[in-house]
Amino acid sequence: MEPSPSSLCPHFGVCGGCLWQDLDTNTYLARKRERVTTALQAHGLVGEVAAVEPVAPLSRRRARLKAEKQADRVRIGFHGRASHTLVDMTMCQILEPGLFACVRGLREGLGQVLRNGDKIELYLTSCANGIDLALSGPLALTTSLTTEFARWSGLLGLVRVTLNGRLVLLLDTPRLALGKAVIAPPPEAFLQPTRAGEARLQHLVREGLGKAKHVADLFAGCGTLTFSAAERAKVHAVESDRAAFQALIEGARRGQGLKPITGEVRNLDRLPLAPLELNRFDGVILDPPRAGALPQIESLGASALKRVVYVSCNPASFARDARRLVASGFSMGVVQPVDQFLWSDHIETVTVFARR
Repeated sequence: MEPSPSSLCPHFGVCGGCLWQDLDTNTYLARKRERVTTALQAHGLVGEVAAVEPVAPLSRRRARLKAEKQADRVRIGFHGRASHTLVDMTMCQILEPGLFACVRGLREGLGQVLRNGDKIELYLTSCANGIDLALSGPLALTTSLTTEFARWSGLLGLVRVTLNGRLVLLLDTPRLALGKAVIAPPPEAFLQPTRAGEARLQHLVREGLGKAKHVADLFAGCGTLTFSAAERAKVHAVESDRAAFQALIEGARRGQGLKPITGEVRNLDRLPLAPLELNRFDGVILDPPRAGALPQIESLGASALKRVVYVSCNPASFARDARRLVASGFSMGVVQPVDQFLWSDHIETVTVFARR
């Protein structure tokens, strides 16, 4: 990751996708780690923060991009730094090469369906069998739209295209391997940004659970951590998004070599698992969105639960929640940062909390 004038992306300094690509590796990783230590200190916590584990360039498997057509030209990319101006990406050192190849090809395909002045959003996911593309914006779902994408699907490697949640084209059901299970993710599914980072989180969580035999996976999504934990323990998965939960349950039915997986659709911000419900488990996986999980944290603190493995993508909300857990009788283990958000100021962490 050592930068040089020749290795810097030509869009660096303009594109809002990368902020720190010009830093040398040691400075960059130290700055990422500092994001975690500073957040903990702000909440009066002093703990061991391990060295940051980075991912490689060209490894991001999903991206949310903007597209617009102006003067008969289609631009695709991220917004400029602190700007609504769209930076037309001619290269990207973050995205998987196959994903970026699809982006390049989409310029011509979208040129046939967008009108001048149209602005849309693209959500691309690299799956095991091709690219899952979700479009959102002021496009009409017409026969000509379906025909155009069918014409471009082979060149772009598309397996599914949706528009504002409605199916445009399905050539194959998207497939993703999560541990020993294979899922069919819904459109715009939340997934870990990189395959390598996902594998590292799965390992850290599985090891963090120790000898737990009955685990609750809260904010389970499509099962990224559920299936990994189910290699050793029974897992009860809780997720608010019905489509993601359905993908998880169907994957569990087809999975091989897994302990029993149960689950429920439930909004944990409005209705967290109560202490009596939590007391059925000897371990909990907590992987909330960026806002954290304060209602569920309060309930965890009031329970008799012995072990929580907390996966966070936001040091600020993590530190706030960690302070509550420590105040309710948990000790905080080593905080392990995993950098899946290359050259940005975002960082992911995994931490084990054990009841004192």
